[in-house]
Amino acid sequence: QINFVACQLFALLAAFWFRIYLSPSHASSAVRHAFATLFGIYFAVFCFGWYSIHLFVLVMMNYGIMNMASIPNIHRYSFVVAMGYLTLCHISRIYIFHYGILTTDFSGPLMIITQKITTLACQLHDGIGRQAEELTAEQNRLAVKSRPSLLEYLSYLLNFMSIIAGPCSNYKDYIAFIEGRHVHMKLLEVNWKQKGYDRLPDPSPTGAVMYKLCITLVALILFLTLTKNFPMAYIIDDEFLDKTPFLSRLGYLYVVTQAAKPKYYFAWTLADAVNNAAGYGFSGVDERGTFRWDLLSNLNIWNIETATSFKMYIENWNIQTAAWLKRVCYDRAPWYPTALTFILSALWHGIYPGYYFTFLTGILVTLAARAIRNNCRHYFLSSVPLKIAYDVVTWAVTQLAVCYTVAPFVMLAVEPTIKFYKSVYFHMHILSILVLLLLPMRPQTHSVRRAQNQAMLNSIKSK
Repeated sequence: QINFVACQLFALLAAFWFRIYLSPSHASSAVRHAFATLFGIYFAVFCFGWYSIHLFVLVMMNYGIMNMASIPNIHRYSFVVAMGYLTLCHISRIYIFHYGILTTDFSGPLMIITQKITTLACQLHDGIGRQAEELTAEQNRLAVKSRPSLLEYLSYLLNFMSIIAGPCSNYKDYIAFIEGRHVHMKLLEVNWKQKGYDRLPDPSPTGAVMYKLCITLVALILFLTLTKNFPMAYIIDDEFLDKTPFLSRLGYLYVVTQAAKPKYYFAWTLADAVNNAAGYGFSGVDERGTFRWDLLSNLNIWNIETATSFKMYIENWNIQTAAWLKRVCYDRAPWYPTALTFILSALWHGIYPGYYFTFLTGILVTLAARAIRNNCRHYFLSSVPLKIAYDVVTWAVTQLAVCYTVAPFVMLAVEPTIKFYKSVYFHMHILSILVLLLLPMRPQTHSVRRAQNQAMLNSIKSK
């Protein structure tokens, strides 16, 4: 943990220096790529020692696949090799170290590299191996038209801004950043003459970085004060279970889940600030004319804490991982996209049984929440009081459903997970099954869109 914080703080300083002294106007793309790569390799070795060899082995194996595999299969081979290697490393953790977390736990960076490898492989497949009319608008925008050079590939996967804690970004966005086109491309989407500008503005990330550093400081304080005092293990303590009523246990479950969040808020927000400090992460201008630096943000804390649906909560938690799952799995799955996406998410996180309890429960809760929303929500939109009442109830249910679902993710093992679910009578599982049995299911947007795309393709082929 000390190495992690030290590396991220040093990366923050290096990022400011990188933006000022190695800006595109002062250094070539090759120099920027080389600096970002070498510093990233140094951070990996500093943090993980000899374990960092796993990162480099995976990167070089997939570079070989990217250059030797046929384009129609490049995304499949890359996916199998990257996820297979990651899974083998996860297995070594659970069986060799007996559920312990290594002090030199290299799995986090390996997980981010796996995301990037599979993202690039899919986007390269889209850009070279598929026709434009087969792609969605987003796939067209992110499609990569040529194989990257070794330096570009290493820089994308190992750069110092994301090697330790991510987040995963799209290859085209990263290359545009290195080449100095990143901000310019986003600014061109706005008509600045109508806003009274005679030339494009020059947005600075300093304000966004300072704001995010304040969030990390608050998250660190909460971690040091709350997380240690409200351990998740207490909710299955025998004395606690014997003396505490059911509703009080649910309330305490919410408290300990809240206490577990600050470490994620700290790590992800600091990683976002590091990228912004280097000048990466500009996402455009909002409707109020404010410059936004949230292209790489991994969470939206306000939306998480006020989420009124399971879907809204998931979409604002670990945002870049959710985007990765959508791009490499959900949008490409031939059937059962929701279930396959949850299973991939569990496999990517590791092989601890608790992960699978969480994500399999998540499938059930997601489907049930979708059924309730589709069948009931429109009845509460006729008046403001009804809508407020609906939002309050769905907020409370969503927060408790999330706590119920993620508890095994923290517990990891089978025994405490089963003990926990028994203590709360498997109530969320039972309610979700009843909802799915009693309420009709509507076709998923994913399936409808797939059918529409296939009809369009058939029409094009017939012509």
